[in-house]
Amino acid sequence: MYRSSDSSRGESPVSVIGAGIAGAWQALLFARAGHQVTVFERGDRRMTQAASHWAGGMLAPYCEREASEPVVARLGVRSLDLWRDEFPATPFHGSVVVSHPRDRSDYERFAKLTTGHRRLDAGGISSLEPSLDGRFREALFFPDEGHVEPRAVLPELHARITASGATIRFGDERRADDLDGIVIDCRGLAARDAQPELRGVKGEMVVVETDEIVLSRPIRLVHPRWPLYIVPRAGHQFMIGATSIEREDDGVSVRSALELLSAAYAVHPAFGEARIVEIGSGLRPAFPDNLPRIAVRDRLIAVNGLYRHGFLLAPALAELTLGYVQRGVIDNEVMQCA
Repeated sequence: MYRSSDSSRGESPVSVIGAGIAGAWQALLFARAGHQVTVFERGDRRMTQAASHWAGGMLAPYCEREASEPVVARLGVRSLDLWRDEFPATPFHGSVVVSHPRDRSDYERFAKLTTGHRRLDAGGISSLEPSLDGRFREALFFPDEGHVEPRAVLPELHARITASGATIRFGDERRADDLDGIVIDCRGLAARDAQPELRGVKGEMVVVETDEIVLSRPIRLVHPRWPLYIVPRAGHQFMIGATSIEREDDGVSVRSALELLSAAYAVHPAFGEARIVEIGSGLRPAFPDNLPRIAVRDRLIAVNGLYRHGFLLAPALAELTLGYVQRGVIDNEVMQCA
């Protein structure tokens, strides 16, 4: 899987373009390793234009085996350790996958394609998530998975980057040609000027608030038309999201909103009385094969194509980039070197 490069990278300064989840992890690991790091972010500190702002924050490499190549699970499992090391308070309570009886065939397909789970009966579901008592006959429980709240953890990553001696410059739309030393391009879709094969995959979300439901972990609903996830957040809030939609507009249609809310209502009727806090969508950068890529050309390293796995893959990809710069190590499944 790995082979070494003989070229030496030296101690050049490192510039990271983009302060979203991919760029933030790159900057953190390089700063911790003693490099002089500057991050350039075209947006402001709120990061509302970044794909990270609209993410679900699920750390679910075992669930992702259902629709992803093995490399995603491999890197995702490694990322779990990096999240645990850097953020020991990260909730690793697992994930629960459920379906309605009429969708049993899709549920069994999900079970067959994934690993790392155990089956729960109705009593087991109730023990894990009392709010779901009597709602489902069976479930798949993935005990080793976790989740983060993107809008809370990204500012914390930024704070740790600056505490490690790096600099973040918001409102600075710098280009690679303007910078000296090693440049790590983490611009997502904005990098289509250099990587035209990138496309945007829309992820829609609704945030609702209710104190009638308490969940400790993400719930995935297997459904042939409306597969969705419900992720608990602070303040009695829940993020209800769809996996991926092959469109590049950034709006949410009435139909999509109705489908999301109807599917959530089918998980628990109390969602029908919840207060809608926010509706929005983000575009995730993806290559045609939906796999991440680290492309190396001289001093420029482009990290992109995280698709809907941004928070899951970012730590492991940053570790691979650092390994290449410091030791010339290449992961042939992910890295492309000119």
